[in-house]
Amino acid sequence: MARLGKSDLDVFPICFGGNVLGWTADRDDSFAVLDGYAAAGGNFIDTADSYTAWVPGHSGGESERVLGEWLKARGNRDEMVIATKVGQWNQRPGLSAANIKAAAEDSLRRMGVEHIDLYYAHADDPDTPLEETLSAFDDLVRAGKVRHIAASNYSAARLSEALRISRREGFAEYVALQPHYNLVERAEFEGELAELCERENLAVMPFFALAKGFLTGKYRPGGDSSESPRAEAAREYLNERGVKVLAGLDEIATLRDVPMSSVALAWLSTRPAVTAPIASARNTEQLADLLPAADFELTEAELERLASASA
Repeated sequence: MARLGKSDLDVFPICFGGNVLGWTADRDDSFAVLDGYAAAGGNFIDTADSYTAWVPGHSGGESERVLGEWLKARGNRDEMVIATKVGQWNQRPGLSAANIKAAAEDSLRRMGVEHIDLYYAHADDPDTPLEETLSAFDDLVRAGKVRHIAASNYSAARLSEALRISRREGFAEYVALQPHYNLVERAEFEGELAELCERENLAVMPFFALAKGFLTGKYRPGGDSSESPRAEAAREYLNERGVKVLAGLDEIATLRDVPMSSVALAWLSTRPAVTAPIASARNTEQLADLLPAADFELTEAELERLASASA
């Protein structure tokens, strides 16, 4: 287990991404993959109120409901660290105090839990003063409905300002950041944002840690994976740099006899402040490709190989 920044949460080094729950994984598959994750020692599950509003026929909240059903069926709520988010669902948009309060109550009800362990601002809301957002989060923490708060999709400047305001006002502080970060998406996080997280001891949980599936090796030049809902997005990385990254992952995965997915996640785990990359699996076969990353260590030569390929 790894300590999540300045919080009192101890988490598995791979966070299970709940965006697949109720989407590419139906209820039975969702239960199976969550069972497999928990059996392997996993205890950290990430979802959001907006999951899976993008699916035709869905309205949002589906992932939280499936997760809540699983927690109730397994009776393991106290063993799990549950993270969810507010702010990007079209039915509960933004980070106003009223919306945060209402969204939190909705999420608690859908999941059938009494508190949220890690509650994210899903994205910065420039139309709402940070003081209002942070005050609302602080109210939830003081009421015992949220244990810790975190930010997703924040710039270094806004994250730094939020921390300053919380300290000035005595509000609960963000303890973690969820950025878009992986071997083929490095520029946005590396630099000022990474340095801030390291300096402030903020836990980092990268989303799209496998670049929408590209870093699994499933998508290749000339290949056909049109059956995947993420195929088109993943193919955006099929450029010269992306092919070099795949070659580096292939080489290491073959020599070390581990899945490419685990190599990509293990690389992320070596990066400054990264606590637990977020990765999804819609079935137990995909999950098996992720789990070795929890205790897989790359050599210095392998890290250099991947750094060179992804530069």
